[in-house]
This record gives sequence, C-alpha cells and structure tokens, in this order.
Amino acid sequence: MPPSHAPMRFRGLKYGQIEIEELNLSSGQTTCFLGRNASGKSLIGTLITGETSPDEGAIEDVPSNVSLLSFESLQQDYEQELANDDTDFQDSLDYGTTGRELLLGSGHSNGKIEDAAQRFGISDMLDRGCRQFSTGELRRITLLKEILLEPDLLILDEPYEGLDRESQLTLGDFFHQLAVSGKQLLFLANRLQDVPEWSDRLIIIENGKIIDDRPTRVSLADASTQQLFTLGENIPALPDCPSGQPPVFTPLLRLTENKIAYGDTTQFEGLNWTLQAGEHTLITGPNGSGKSTLLSLLTGDHPQCYTNQIEIFGYQRGTGESIWDIKRHIGYLSPSLHRDYRVSCSLETVLVSGFHDSIGLYEPATAEELSIAHQWLEFFGLSEFANRPFRSLSYGQQRLALIGRALIKQPPLVIFDEPTQGLDDLNRHLVLACLERLASLERTTLLFVSHREDEHIPLFKRQLAFRVSKHDSTRFEVVKLG
Repeated sequence: MPPSHAPMRFRGLKYGQIEIEELNLSSGQTTCFLGRNASGKSLIGTLITGETSPDEGAIEDVPSNVSLLSFESLQQDYEQELANDDTDFQDSLDYGTTGRELLLGSGHSNGKIEDAAQRFGISDMLDRGCRQFSTGELRRITLLKEILLEPDLLILDEPYEGLDRESQLTLGDFFHQLAVSGKQLLFLANRLQDVPEWSDRLIIIENGKIIDDRPTRVSLADASTQQLFTLGENIPALPDCPSGQPPVFTPLLRLTENKIAYGDTTQFEGLNWTLQAGEHTLITGPNGSGKSTLLSLLTGDHPQCYTNQIEIFGYQRGTGESIWDIKRHIGYLSPSLHRDYRVSCSLETVLVSGFHDSIGLYEPATAEELSIAHQWLEFFGLSEFANRPFRSLSYGQQRLALIGRALIKQPPLVIFDEPTQGLDDLNRHLVLACLERLASLERTTLLFVSHREDEHIPLFKRQLAFRVSKHDSTRFEVVKLG
C-alpha cells in the first residue's frame, strides 16, 4: 500500500473563474471532477501541480510527487520532439525519441520497462520513434511513462481521448487496480461516459464553481446529473454557405493498391477504395492501424502520396497538380493539425484561415469571409472570444474553432480525424447535429474517424474498417450501412 498522506485541502482558492472556498480530497481515494469545456477543471489540475499560482487562497498538503497527463502536456512533448528533429542534418528521416528511450527516463531498468510495456500492450512501440506514433499510441506511452514515475498523486485529464475501445478498457482496468492498491487518482472529465463508476467521489464544476459533490454512484444514478449534460432541441441555424456553386467530382477519389511502408515495416498494403459524392463514410480501426495515415495520403501531407496510385478531384497524384489544387476542395481537422496550429493569432483569424487552407492568415479577409466566420463563432458559442489569442483558450474551445475552420467553406470533402476529441457531451452532440444538417445540403461528403460507437450516426452510409491481428497484415472492409 502507498504511504498515507494528509488530505489535500483547498482554502479560499481563487484563480480566474475558479472559486473554491473549502474542499478536502482524501489520500487513497479516486475523485473525478466533471465539467463542460472551459468549466475550469483543467485549471484545477495545473493549480495542484504548481504550474499555475492562485490569485488568492491556497492548496495545502499537496503530495510531494504529482504527475499530470493532459492534452497540454502532450503538446509540450510534441513541440520538444519537433525542436529535436535532426532530419535536415542526416541522410535518413529522424523519427524522434524511441518509446524505450522515453520510458527509460523514468529511472527503471530495461527489464522492468519491457514488462510494463507488455502489460500495457505497447511492446511493439518500444523501438519506434515518437513521430511515428498515432495520437492514441502517443497518449498510451506517455501515460505509462507517468505511471512508471510512481507519483503519489496521478492527475488524468481526459485519459481516454484518442484511444480505441480495447485500449480504453485496458486502461480502465489498470486505473481500477491502481485505485484498489491505494493510489490517489484524480480524473478530470468532460463526458459522463468517462467517469469511472468505481471512483469514490464525483464533483461537478460549472463556471469555476462546485455545483455538486457526492459519491459517484449516487450522482450517476440521479436524473438531474444526466440532464446537466444533455443537449436540448434548440440547435442554432447552420451558418451561410459561401457564394458560388461547389464543383462536382465523380468519383471524389479512387485509391488503387495503396501501400505504406517504412523501411522493412509495412503499415498497410492492398487498399482499393472508391468514394462517390454523398457516400458519408465512417473510418474505424485500432490505434496505429493506419487510419490517420490514410487521411494524410488524401490531403497530400504524407510523402508516400506520390508513390501510390491516388486519383482525387479529377487529378492523378504526381502529374503536376499542386497541393493547393487538392486542399482547396477539402476541409480538414486532425489531432496533428491541432498540435501544429501554433501561430500567434486570434480566434477570428483561425476561422478565416479555413478559406485559405493555411495555418494563420497571410492576406486580408473579405467581408463575406468575416461574416461567415462570425456566424460559425456564434454557432459554437465563441463570439465573445473572437479577438482572443487562439492558444489562450481551453483545449475544447480551440477544438470547436478548428471544427468551424474545417467546415467554413463547405467544400466537396470534409475529412475529420477524431473531431470531437476534448469536447464535452453537449458540444459533441452539437457538432454531430451540425454534421447531419450539413449532409442534408448535399454539398459536402464527410469522412469521419472515431473510436466512439455513439458517434456512428445514421448519416454515415459506408464504413471503411481497418482490421489488424497479430498474425495477419492490415485488412480492409468497406461495409454499406443503414
């Protein structure tokens, strides 16, 4: 059993919107803070770690060894990897710090790391570079690194985001075992579904204030808790379409015997797929199976898009078309684009940049572009932040803005890779309702990657399933839905 600590005590705490007069968190217990995007729960994590200092009051008796895993910490790790990229100074691609090197930083022996990686189901990641990891894989190995540091308090900010269902179940069981062993865990969750039913206590936070604090099972069984995170029927009107008629392509794209390989390692091969306009398609498969790689082939962001037979928007890739000839017909959002949107600009600029397929804005916006951008900000409840720096907002607010950026020109093809990652239940349902309305206009075809079965909504007419086994290479199956 871990050593017992005095309860962690919040006393007259004020920081920004956070106001907590008095709160005790007992050691050896699992507590979950549940709240919507920008409710303040992630700020609580940074206040506990000392990354942020309160304006008033204090948090007393904080354990001496605290680890926090969040989207923000992953962003910092990613930016450090970019800074260390030596590709320009060597004859081969620099794939970054290997999983093994990352875990050795915890101070454990190679044997213990291999044992932990096997129990975590990530042994195959130990000798790959971090820049080869999918978002879900990066979360899993970073989480294992934090656990190997053996903190007295482990703060988990949306730990299941970006993970396939099997990984979520594996991690859930692992967290439960940690809790049973006496480890103090603190979950920060946006969604009711992600609240561990076995946790001891559920604290609901809204606009920086605690509005409910009860045992988890009691709170989850209360209908009023469910109602707090249920979207009503009053969905705002969809923003205007840009002027002009969108082009029509038949088909939108065709892939023939596509293959992705890195040296002697083949990620997938033999992919044949044709997408017609209006065939809204759900793309599924485990972390690392190649879903995000496929999307980067379509957008032209993967170097092997020119060594594969890809026909898109009437172009055969590698026959003289520019990347902008492709991107002007696409709206796109992925975890990697969110990570890479690091320029200093306002939220308004982020939205308008969707018309130009750029990160940042490098030419004046037209009156129509500004008008439609502000309609999208209003649709997602972000109007008051139009002139705020993009990076000053919460992760969920940033994600909503990037969804608006991808949809703003209502192009022939929208490619979404885990778009609702980091969103609370209400905003996630708002996004899905928005997509259903967009599909009804018959201007845009949607490709949508998601690990969440409750996002497999009726508008999807096809499913492209990546299936991987330990003994076979990746297989693909296109299934007609509905």
